Amino acid sequence: MEVIVIGAGFAGLAAATALADAGYRVTILEKNDTPGGRARVFDADGFRFDMGPSWYWMPDVFEQYFARFGKKPSDYYELVRLDPSYQVIFGPDESLALPAGTDAVRQLFEAVEPGSGPRFDAFLKQAAYKYDVGMNRFVWKPSRSLSEFLDVKLLADAARLDVVQSFHSHIRKYFRNERILQLMEFPVLFLGAIPKNTPAMYSLMNYAEIALGTWYPMGGMHEIVRGMVALAEEKGVRIRLGEEVLGVETDERRLIRRVSTKTALYEVDVVVAGADYHHVEDRLLHPDHRNYPESYWETRTLAPSSLLYYIGVNRRVDRLLHHNLFFDEDFGKHSHEIYTDPRWPEKPLFYVSAPSKTDPSVAPEGCENLFILIPVAPGLADDTAERREHYFQLVMDRLEKYVGHPIRPHIVYKRTYAHSDFIYDYHAYKGNAYGLANTLRQTALLKPSLKNRHVRNLFYTGQLTVPGPGVPPSLISGLVVADEVRKEFAP
Repeated sequence: MEVIVIGAGFAGLAAATALADAGYRVTILEKNDTPGGRARVFDADGFRFDMGPSWYWMPDVFEQYFARFGKKPSDYYELVRLDPSYQVIFGPDESLALPAGTDAVRQLFEAVEPGSGPRFDAFLKQAAYKYDVGMNRFVWKPSRSLSEFLDVKLLADAARLDVVQSFHSHIRKYFRNERILQLMEFPVLFLGAIPKNTPAMYSLMNYAEIALGTWYPMGGMHEIVRGMVALAEEKGVRIRLGEEVLGVETDERRLIRRVSTKTALYEVDVVVAGADYHHVEDRLLHPDHRNYPESYWETRTLAPSSLLYYIGVNRRVDRLLHHNLFFDEDFGKHSHEIYTDPRWPEKPLFYVSAPSKTDPSVAPEGCENLFILIPVAPGLADDTAERREHYFQLVMDRLEKYVGHPIRPHIVYKRTYAHSDFIYDYHAYKGNAYGLANTLRQTALLKPSLKNRHVRNLFYTGQLTVPGPGVPPSLISGLVVADEVRKEFAP
């Protein structure tokens, strides 16, 4: 049975590998000239830049993925644990670094908020429970029917997951210190929503960062992609790069029979779309065959887009760690400008990754590799070179003030990336970077379905369907949809 997977991102690679392992003949058609989706990489002037994801959390998910095929992550890349995991910068003279290890974090909290140790223990115990149930049971549900959740134990577990209470309220039951609150609320920002709109069940993210650690694959995050590509090809997956899907042909039985690119026509029995969900429906399908009208997408809460800078510096940069979060401006105002009143932010928070602090292979000797990210609302107009330069200067003013020395005179490479690039490279709906926000109204059954309701052999995978945004969820999404294909279309 012939399967076409559209897109060679994490979800597409995972789905393709699982299906090939099960006996299907699988071909991935990838629009871009390199695999990885948002986790692509590029080299310039001796620097190697990961283009997208830069955090390696939930190492158990990667271990489970490779173990499914009798492999280990170490068969493909070398992991190192970061210590400290990251630092939060509150101003030029104030920062807080999160150390590696539960005991070390507890000691830090006690030092910052005396008496918080026992509350930290209680919080982490509950977060561990949520992680176990959430990551080992809930995220593996295809969420196609309410009956999937009608299990007495699962319902009892759900009651303890705090799916109704907000993370903002939940965390304040345990801690009062503003710095600790900011440190603990940071991980949920990866889910694409502010803490007040994120279910408290996502304290499982705190367990992931504190107990399981923050890691880094030497050579960069794209090493994960290289490993996944190697494994996919070991299983017989054919990967066609530079082959954008431009159309599909559907027969009278509501089955896709052919998929076309600019250069070829592919016969097909099943299609798994790992490309942008909205793009697939809007550009590839007849209106009568779409799961959702345009009005549906207009009412979705999207995770932020990103304004990115890839910077090569011909000197080392002081005071930075591998991961650095600049919370030196008002988070409430910035989040309002992302979610409530979308606009270009006045004084944005930002993130700086300096992988060369850990990995000398990503920059020439004596140099620094910097990846700078400003979260911004999706769908903003006027993504101009002038606007990008304005924010670059704004960020560099604050960054140089913190590190205590000039950086701009030492920049030897600079590239920017924002909304229009996400749209051009990935057909990203409104130029989003992460997919749908994990709000209560966009969880599980309330996410876009992984199966087309009108075309019987079309499935969806990736960050706009279950289980949600992020690298580990995307891996899981690919495996979940592969299992659904197997149930309906035997190889």
